[in-house]
Amino acid sequence: MFERSKILIIGYGNTLRGDDGVGYKIAEMIEQWNLDNITSIAVHQLTPDLADKIAQSDTVFFIDAIPIHDINTANIQIKTLSINEKINNLAHHNNPEQLLYLTAAIYQKFPIAYWILVPALNFNFSEEFSLITQNHVNLTLEKIKNMLSIK
Repeated sequence: MFERSKILIIGYGNTLRGDDGVGYKIAEMIEQWNLDNITSIAVHQLTPDLADKIAQSDTVFFIDAIPIHDINTANIQIKTLSINEKINNLAHHNNPEQLLYLTAAIYQKFPIAYWILVPALNFNFSEEFSLITQNHVNLTLEKIKNMLSIK
């Protein structure tokens, strides 16, 4: 399905706030796969300039941390995104749906989009992941490989 598609991976988060940097780190790891049809970028936050890259892609994966309260129910969440017509605040782009809306408004393009949320506990000043988040890094990479049919 994705063999010839242009895939964009956008991992984002603050690498100085513990688990919040997990999306950034995963994007860096995916970039090391060196696959021709996959572009992986790590950013600290979603900004309007990403709309151009999104418009040039067939599929986009957004990867971020999601705060959890119970480690026993911690799971990777994968959401399929669609355009939210009710978004009216384009001044600050802090989530994938707003960025997709902007992409559609400017470029009339709307790639298939997924939001992958990795369980996170620690948002204190640190460059280390909590054990729960670290354990979910490889699981997230495997899920992405499965979705893209990468061996």
